[in-house]
Amino acid sequence: MDLQNIGRYIFRAHPWHGVNIGKNSPKFVNAYIELVPTDTVKYEVDKITGFLRVDRPQLYSNICPSLYGLIPQTYCGKRVAEYCQEKTGRGDIEGDHDPLDVCVLTEKLVPTGNVLVTCKPIGGFRMIDGGEADDKIIAIMSTDAVYSNVNDISQLPDSVVNRLKHYFLTYKQSPDNPIPKCEITHVYGKEEAYEVIKRAIEDYDEKFPGLRKIVDDFSLD
Repeated sequence: MDLQNIGRYIFRAHPWHGVNIGKNSPKFVNAYIELVPTDTVKYEVDKITGFLRVDRPQLYSNICPSLYGLIPQTYCGKRVAEYCQEKTGRGDIEGDHDPLDVCVLTEKLVPTGNVLVTCKPIGGFRMIDGGEADDKIIAIMSTDAVYSNVNDISQLPDSVVNRLKHYFLTYKQSPDNPIPKCEITHVYGKEEAYEVIKRAIEDYDEKFPGLRKIVDDFSLD
């Protein structure tokens, strides 16, 4: 067995760079889950090591109402920012320089993060956080018994969408800092979600040239 084949069996892939986005993207993508609804601490991937690290405790009553994580091999750079500017008519937006965020809906209890799931994007929130494009893709876990027939965010109950919106609009607030830092300008459907994902892939390829091909060549698929 050569070194390449040995390496893919014994080394842990970086969840942002070492995991393939999925050969059927943007209609189906892999998602790395950092946070689940039962977590009282917000976890985030350390960009250097790929390990989960504690970002901050959830100091107040905010509980993420879905699985939450990132879409591998994406980056919110100039193309994602330009799309946000185009849709909002604002010229002061830049990318947040992070992988694209994703909320994954499922009726099942997933007790812990640090897992990969395949999911179906159905829409998203055009969120701006401190002048940065911080889109939240909304997706359905593949073959989920309750949500699998949902193909666009417009088919979700308003209560589900509003619960997600409330979380993102309040999760950085505190009694001593009640002014919202985040705003959601639009709730968009799957076609716009596909466009955001495509642009985030292009931003990734520009930021990390050649890296996706290396991962593809290294894949077991």
